[in-house]
Amino acid sequence: MSPTGPLRRPIPQRTAGWATAAASTLQRAGIRPNHVSVASVVTALVGCGFLVVAGHADGALRAVALLLAALCIPLRLLCNMLDGMLAVEGGLRTRTGELYNEVPDRVSDLALLAGAGWAASSVTGGVTLGWLAGSLAVLTAYVRTLGVSVGCAQQFGGVLPKQRRMWVLMGGILLSLVEPLLGWQPGIVLWLTLLVVALGSALTVASRLGAISRELRARG
Repeated sequence: MSPTGPLRRPIPQRTAGWATAAASTLQRAGIRPNHVSVASVVTALVGCGFLVVAGHADGALRAVALLLAALCIPLRLLCNMLDGMLAVEGGLRTRTGELYNEVPDRVSDLALLAGAGWAASSVTGGVTLGWLAGSLAVLTAYVRTLGVSVGCAQQFGGVLPKQRRMWVLMGGILLSLVEPLLGWQPGIVLWLTLLVVALGSALTVASRLGAISRELRARG
């Protein structure tokens, strides 16, 4: 722990038996953390592709595309957890590990949220809202790394940190499946979901900046 915060993103599942078993299996198979980091961004890009398909489809094809896109989100988060476990608990850190840890995450956030915007493209401003939500999600990570660059603690908290943001998105994707049953406009649920993500990410940026500012002022 640093004086004011954790050095790693708190993930309760990291200590679960199934997680440690999965990490051990990957390590024995010769899989390295950077491989898993690359797999995470590939999974997110596939999810983005399914969301784009959903934005141009209807009926059963849209439903299947949404389901597959939703499945990509926990898979992406699983990769994000396992790459860190291999690096830290598995002792497989590399000199380029931080690059592989951060850059794929930012691409994944932007891809999935922008893709959700395309899935909501039938609603006015859907695509723009997707890019806005994705940009604000990237900004939350930028603020966190900015704090570290000036000697402050890692800021993983806020209204919508990464995991919570992704679970909200997955919930919105799955809830979109009931739009035809309720007679709602296709894409309206994801439009509202992206609005929540954008607002939550903006509040997260503000809270992290506030925490960094307080720590800097406390140094006197």
